[in-house]
Amino acid sequence: MSYATERETTEGKVFNVTGGDWDTVVSGTDPLHDERIIVNMGPQHPSTHGVLRLILELEGETVTEARTVVGYLHTGIEKNLEYRNWVQGTTFVTRMDYLSPIFNETAYSLAVEKLLGVTDEITERATTIRVLMMELNRIASHLVWIGTTALELGAVNMMLYGFREREYILEVFEMVAGLRMNMAYVRPGGVAQDIQDEAIEKIRDFVALLPKRLKEYEDLLSGQPIWLERTKNVAVLDVQGCLALGITGPVLRSAGLAWDLRKTEPYCGYETYEFDVPVATTSDGWGRYQVRMDEMRESLKIVEQALDRLRPGPIMIADKKIAWPAQLAIGADGLGNSLEHIAKIMGQSMEALIHHFKLVTEGFRVPPGQVYVAIEGPRGELGVHAVSDGGTRPYRVHYREPSFVNLQAIPAIAEGGLIADVIAGGASLDPVMGGCDR
Repeated sequence: MSYATERETTEGKVFNVTGGDWDTVVSGTDPLHDERIIVNMGPQHPSTHGVLRLILELEGETVTEARTVVGYLHTGIEKNLEYRNWVQGTTFVTRMDYLSPIFNETAYSLAVEKLLGVTDEITERATTIRVLMMELNRIASHLVWIGTTALELGAVNMMLYGFREREYILEVFEMVAGLRMNMAYVRPGGVAQDIQDEAIEKIRDFVALLPKRLKEYEDLLSGQPIWLERTKNVAVLDVQGCLALGITGPVLRSAGLAWDLRKTEPYCGYETYEFDVPVATTSDGWGRYQVRMDEMRESLKIVEQALDRLRPGPIMIADKKIAWPAQLAIGADGLGNSLEHIAKIMGQSMEALIHHFKLVTEGFRVPPGQVYVAIEGPRGELGVHAVSDGGTRPYRVHYREPSFVNLQAIPAIAEGGLIADVIAGGASLDPVMGGCDR
């Protein structure tokens, strides 16, 4: 056995410990440098509200390369729209990002109305109801985000609380539209049916309840050491990175840029509502948490104003060549036209009955042209590029879906970090794969 060399000095025995292993390290040749591991994270649900596959190249626990693989939830919705009339398209698009169906429907309906040239003919009550439902949907979507993200990072209770409050909103949706999700409620020309007084009272109760609950969430999370460690300085993406990748929504606003289409390119009368655009400057998971919490409070402000603006009036465009039958009722066999409305149609005239039949089965014609309409969804800019060839069906409809675009940030926020932070970073983007794989 060899020992370190030694020599005697006037101050005693001195050992020479510059062994071969140290020489190897300081020479810069790491024997493990080329022994990297490829890990398939998925296809599963790592905080993505759907099936995503991440291919990670690791050196120890450090991510050296991250690649995203999408398509596991593909539905072909955009292609299917070409085989249905313009109104039936609402039933398809509502299922894309299934956590924000009202936004999918509204963006599509605004695009169809722009092609028809009837944007200014949409009634005030229908527009107000659209805003009301969208902001409730924004809150519901953010509640899912806070619940699932907290669960992924170890805060199990927060999952229960977030879904508890979301349940309240889904009950409102069921009262208004007859369904909790994928309602096909917002349609070209207006909305499917009017909002009931009972639903308005339930919404007012929710507006009074949620601020207290949001404070409870922050008491539970904001000062919690583990939550701080798992969000602060994790998944950092500054404003230049967001702009380079086309990232929008809370992720962009957490980097300090107050870009919100409700303010910068208003639609549905948002310019007449009083609300702020929350921003943060940390560009990390913590900032995205703060922005989404504040956005829920701002949405409550808009909901209150929309409730105060609801005035009696029609909920569908006056043009009977476009107006889809909107006098609906929930009967023993589910949601459908009320018996009174059916009797009215049947009893008017043969011409009225024929027109009703053709409108429902064939649909209305849309002038040739193409438009792009964008709205501010819970995850960022949700845009619709709709093309008409003059027929009763879309020639092409393509969505600019924020989940798909925002997923480009995964390599930017994951590479160079720890594998554990891939989950935290991916969750902070809030991607919904139903919208990504449409």
